Amino acid sequence: MNTRPLVLPELLPLLEEVPTVDLSPDALPGFRRGLEYAAGQSFLQAEDYPVILERLTIPATDTAPDLRLLTVRPRKDATSPRPVLLHLHGGGYFAGQPELTATQLCQFAQDLDCVVISPDYRLTPKHPFPAAIEDAYTTLCWITRNADTLGIDASRIGLTGESAGGGLAAGLALLTRDREGPPLLFQNLVYPVLDDRTTTGQPDASPVGGEFIWTRASNTFMWTALLNPITPGSADVSPYAAPARATDLSDLPPTYLSVGALDLFLDEDLAYAQRLIHQGVSVELEIVPGACHIFDQTDTPVATRSIARRIDAMKRGFGL
Repeated sequence: MNTRPLVLPELLPLLEEVPTVDLSPDALPGFRRGLEYAAGQSFLQAEDYPVILERLTIPATDTAPDLRLLTVRPRKDATSPRPVLLHLHGGGYFAGQPELTATQLCQFAQDLDCVVISPDYRLTPKHPFPAAIEDAYTTLCWITRNADTLGIDASRIGLTGESAGGGLAAGLALLTRDREGPPLLFQNLVYPVLDDRTTTGQPDASPVGGEFIWTRASNTFMWTALLNPITPGSADVSPYAAPARATDLSDLPPTYLSVGALDLFLDEDLAYAQRLIHQGVSVELEIVPGACHIFDQTDTPVATRSIARRIDAMKRGFGL
């Protein structure tokens, strides 16, 4: 189906700026270069915000290399330890870096008066599952161990991420619950990647999802790289890789979930939100009409409204 007439007019320039490409091994280098350029531009703009940007490193262990972190904190002095927001960037698990949404992270730090910490987790295809989620969990535990040095309140940790980072955040919430790790106040998920079974075909899939930005072909390539050597759609996929696989969603933190009506991930996100609700988890759901993938990464009214709702949900999550 041609869904271009359904796209909000203010988002049409995005479709020209970010041409839709079915990702493959041949297309991956160009995709990475594009995100690296975008990250550099975003970081340059972030330096104009009244925040302190710092890059820190978690030292290597016997099983993992050094892990670089981007931290963002307000310049103004804090009267008490600040809450901390653990952010996980998008990029299909095989591209991206924390600086990709640096300006948005600056806005979070300012509006929430919190410290934002975003790890440069390991990427596929060189590092398939569970490398990324173990890096995310390492970061979470490091935050709690270093709370005094960081000037944060380890009892007030929120979690957020977009696209692959949103799926990684959802997986981390499950992993942290099951390992009885540091408690999380909330998970703030933006068009998260949740279910590898979408690669095998859905009989009731939305006919208007996934024409732009992120396609089914790109999604299959992403899951194949992430799960290697396991085949996407097979029975033995871990719920920490594909959170929709989890049979028990109880005792997860309150959840905010935002997705565009034209996003490929709409169906799996709606199903996940419904299952969370059925298992007693507090859920706030935003469906943005006329919006495709990464719609919030634009300077448009619809993006401004959506980010404001996202920030409002995190304020409430932190008890502000």
